[in-house]
Amino acid sequence: MPRTSPYNIVLTEDEDRELRRRAAKYTLPYYEVLRAKMILMAAQGMANDDIARALATRREVVSQWRKRFFERRISGLEELPRPGRPAAFSPSNRRGRQGTGV
Repeated sequence: MPRTSPYNIVLTEDEDRELRRRAAKYTLPYYEVLRAKMILMAAQGMANDDIARALATRREVVSQWRKRFFERRISGLEELPRPGRPAAFSPSNRRGRQGTGV
């Protein structure tokens, strides 16, 4: 029996416009585009299993972002700070040192 989400997504006009903008923007990081697409599909009434299948991801991932959007709206789709020690070198420093023989 398919699971139904308790988080029914109903978008405002502004949210719909912003999510469609994000979903269509190829210069955004992939995870932002994917999250926007998940929420747009959820607003169309699609089940988490169907969204996961359509976007080639796991149901648990869809469920997580659906819940965060339901609780926090657009701001819930943003990255949260991660625990742990910060990186010692930035990604740009790592790239700049490749091929220098150091």
